[in-house]
Amino acid sequence: MAQILDGRKAADEIKADLSKKIREEGLKLGLGTILVGDDPGSRAYVEGKHRDCGEVGIDSIRIDLPANAKESEVLDAVSRLNHDSKCTGFIVQLPLPNAINAERILEAVNPEKDADGLHPLNLGRLVLNQKTILPCTPNAIVELVERNAISWAGKDVVVIGRGTTVGRPLGLLLTQKRINATVTLTHTGTKNLAEITKRADIIIAAIGKSHFLNKDMVSSKAVVIDVGLTRVNGKLLGDVNPTVHEIVAAFSPVPGGVGPMTRALLLRNVVELGRTN
Repeated sequence: MAQILDGRKAADEIKADLSKKIREEGLKLGLGTILVGDDPGSRAYVEGKHRDCGEVGIDSIRIDLPANAKESEVLDAVSRLNHDSKCTGFIVQLPLPNAINAERILEAVNPEKDADGLHPLNLGRLVLNQKTILPCTPNAIVELVERNAISWAGKDVVVIGRGTTVGRPLGLLLTQKRINATVTLTHTGTKNLAEITKRADIIIAAIGKSHFLNKDMVSSKAVVIDVGLTRVNGKLLGDVNPTVHEIVAAFSPVPGGVGPMTRALLLRNVVELGRTN
């Protein structure tokens, strides 16, 4: 039977540790969020982040804007949180509406308050292997695997998807010497994808196409991490077809896998920012 990588259990352990540190060190912290529009998935995710804050003792600062908000209004919200002394770190919930330039918005975030680790300066530090705030989802993937006594070192890892929030930074993180994986970053231009994934020790699916990875694309030795989420008829589906779970060595479920870990590591980033700033 496949090993289930339980993100909820690991996230609860992380949050308990953070709560203890916040109390013992007397930290006064605030997490800010900027949500544009009414996407049910994004709204649920933001609400989850604020519930997490309440559990560990971090204040919540929430800015919700309508879907038709102008880019200037989003930039104004970013500026407000940049200058809010009660805000230790904040995130702009992605994706943003198509009319808004996400790169311009992320660049406007104060790098010292970048709780998501997606500011170009912090991503550049990751490239240079310098100490920085790490992107939450890639870091969540790394830690979820490690907490289940699975080593990355020397493993043949295939990442499906080259997005800036998961695929690209994950490739950078996994190839650091302390982790030492060998990474193949695949995308829409990749030929013979199934042949590549069948050879992999670990597969991370992060493209947002429901049930894209099927059992014909994996081997029995594989550890499969499901990251992409798609809402179909009100139900949240991952990138991995459930039939994959029947044959692989280990997998992360949806829901209950990477998602809770991502939220927990966002809180950890807020604590780190509060300690250093």
